Amino acid sequence: MNYTKNTKMSKYAALRSVMKHFVAIEQEEGVGAHVRRSIGSMNMRRFPPFLMLDDFTLKPPAGFPDHPHHGQETITYTLEGMIAHEDFTGSKGVLHPGDLQFMTAGRGIVHSEIPVALENGGYTNGLQLWVDLPSKSKDCEPRYRNLRREETPEVKVNNDLKVRVISGKSYGVNSLTELAYTPINFYHFITGKKGTEFLQEFPENFNVFLYIMKGSVILNDEVFSKHCAIFFNNDGTAVSGASAADNTEFVLVGGEILDQEVVQHGPFVETSRERMMAVFKNYQYGMNGFEKAHSWSSTIARGVSEKEVKDFDN
Repeated sequence: MNYTKNTKMSKYAALRSVMKHFVAIEQEEGVGAHVRRSIGSMNMRRFPPFLMLDDFTLKPPAGFPDHPHHGQETITYTLEGMIAHEDFTGSKGVLHPGDLQFMTAGRGIVHSEIPVALENGGYTNGLQLWVDLPSKSKDCEPRYRNLRREETPEVKVNNDLKVRVISGKSYGVNSLTELAYTPINFYHFITGKKGTEFLQEFPENFNVFLYIMKGSVILNDEVFSKHCAIFFNNDGTAVSGASAADNTEFVLVGGEILDQEVVQHGPFVETSRERMMAVFKNYQYGMNGFEKAHSWSSTIARGVSEKEVKDFDN
């Protein structure tokens, strides 16, 4: 087992080894949206508690119009552009660059996610992560938590390394808490010069992965390129490496492994076939959380212009 010494974290940390890696291939999803799917693909069906990770690129009229969810949480991180959301509980808003949304579907929700039509004609790009809910929370009430860029602390480790602490603790800096029901650590690493070293600790009962948005990363003398997803074995307490190119950016994410079965049918996630059949029935007949599922339609399906954004920011 490899160990590293770091004075700003634990004195000695056992490093996790790489279990699997691959480059996420672009595909079409939703209505004209382009996504690079890593988790939720043939290469990595699930990585408990994670169900899906999409690196999405959207431009109107592409988007994700009215659709349901049950039994999971979604974390949406907007990197460029803006995306509007609206659901049948009356919640709505717009995510600006650097903003995040933590959505708990719970027993049932129908919502819409549509990119804002930018005046400069640009695209909206970001990440969406689907996280399984603990069985005891599958039927909780749905909720949203918008996390604005200024609410996420950023630690400047040195002249070539910054970390946005979205959820968890990195280099002595803590995020806001109680963002999701399933414990998640989520960090955005931003490096300057090639060869910038990094280290991040995780609890032993967390699964951990890394996804590269810009540049490349070196781990254990192997270089991983842009759009590569790297999954780690649960054999250590930290992940360490270095940037292999200038201006590299990646997310490093961990989540508590849930000891439960996963039965998934699209955006519905349960722990048994019997419970899944009950969810289908609830959605079909509009009951037990889905009462508004078939009578509600979003106002953003027609699109949202940049001038209309203030009307949706709440």
